[in-house]
Amino acid sequence: MTESTPLRNFIAQLYPLKDKELDVFCHNWQPLECKRKTILTAAGETERYLYFVVEGVQRAFYIGEEKQEATVVFMYPPSFGGIADSFLTQTPSSFFYETLTRSRLLRTSYKQIAELMESYPSIQRMILQLTGYVIKGLLTRQVELQCFSAEEKFRTLLKRSPQVLQLIPHKYLASYLGLDATTFSKLLGTVRI
Repeated sequence: MTESTPLRNFIAQLYPLKDKELDVFCHNWQPLECKRKTILTAAGETERYLYFVVEGVQRAFYIGEEKQEATVVFMYPPSFGGIADSFLTQTPSSFFYETLTRSRLLRTSYKQIAELMESYPSIQRMILQLTGYVIKGLLTRQVELQCFSAEEKFRTLLKRSPQVLQLIPHKYLASYLGLDATTFSKLLGTVRI
């Protein structure tokens, strides 16, 4: 199994690229190993890489003016990682991208993705479709944050991703749901899925 096999398998399930296009897309990804609590992208920096998560858990988060943190998304295998809006627009990020656990990633540069999209229309269509799925997920999450009760947010998270309780520290899950630690702890003890 080569380093890019998990990426190849993931892409093959998401979007039907021809073998040559899949080979070209997966060719230039470089392995990267990070310790726990490594900041890969800091607020104010432009995201230069698209990551693929092979092992470990990462998060994107925002720090407010009063130093409060808001976790906006988690990444774990198999998924892409990084600060998507900064990567796609090549503008400074408002968010941090951090490893929560020791992580093994693959990464490729914006330049490489841009060249592939220019040379291969099917890769450009794949990136566009994947971006559409990201936007769909963000809009769904916005509705959950604005319209769901604390218990509904908690239940929805556990139905969608039951493994997160074992993977991610609860303080980050509470932040992700927009809940204080006390409310999250109560829900953890009372809600059954």
